[in-house]
Amino acid sequence: MSPPTSPVVAAWELALRLRERRRRLGIEVKKITQELDFSRNYWSAIENERKILSEESIRKIITLFEFDDSEGRELLDLRAAAKERGWWSAYPKLLDHEVQRMLGFEDGAQEIRGYESLLIPGLLQTREYARAVIETAVVVRPVEVEQRVDIRMRRQERLYGENSLQLMAIISEASLRQQIGGVDVLRAQLEHLEKMSLEHRGNIHIRVIPFSAKSCGLFGAPTVHLIDFDNPRLPTLAWQESVSTFSILDDPAQVRDITVTYTDAQKQALSEDQTLGLIRQCIRDLVPPG
Repeated sequence: MSPPTSPVVAAWELALRLRERRRRLGIEVKKITQELDFSRNYWSAIENERKILSEESIRKIITLFEFDDSEGRELLDLRAAAKERGWWSAYPKLLDHEVQRMLGFEDGAQEIRGYESLLIPGLLQTREYARAVIETAVVVRPVEVEQRVDIRMRRQERLYGENSLQLMAIISEASLRQQIGGVDVLRAQLEHLEKMSLEHRGNIHIRVIPFSAKSCGLFGAPTVHLIDFDNPRLPTLAWQESVSTFSILDDPAQVRDITVTYTDAQKQALSEDQTLGLIRQCIRDLVPPG
């Protein structure tokens, strides 16, 4: 079964298909602006997902771009889906627009391949671990902490049920040993990883790059996600995040380089069974202070 329809993914696909069709037919933007009484800037916003066409306008575009009846219905359906509001849109003051886009892509994805160098990935964090990470961020106001924790927990719903997200999480051994929130919080987090590894083998795959690894192209990299979709029309996207910057990458060359590097990192990582063994060892190594 396909993942749920995400307004962000629908808007992206609609923009992609219109842009690709215009270029394939060699239609000048000037002709579109004349036919539909648009400004050039407005059409640019359409092709870059910043605006969504009215139903009347998209019907005119379907005719102008010579889409057949089947494709026309698909475009109308995409427009309707793009007009919906995802759960993340309830936090306009809390989440940057680009972060909202990422959550929308994540919500409609079939698979995510991620890498973290020091933290447990957000999709696998316990509430207490997430709170410990978020409340220490100097740019987050104390009154926002619980809301941000709730958002992180909401994201995790995609890991369960019939439409479950396929997750490949590569993490460094350091993330298993860094005592975020203290010993008790980390122990509960590692026990959660152990449980997820055992109970969700069909869609959750956790692999650790051990301290003994001699090299890896992702060493020193920020948080990286490769996002894939069920629809073959849609290319892989990448998400990169550091302390102060974050962005969706759709440039094919950049995404290819990240994909190649990620594939190499998988070769350096322990197997899932070896990773489970290391997680259990880290749990045993945690000794309460005193």
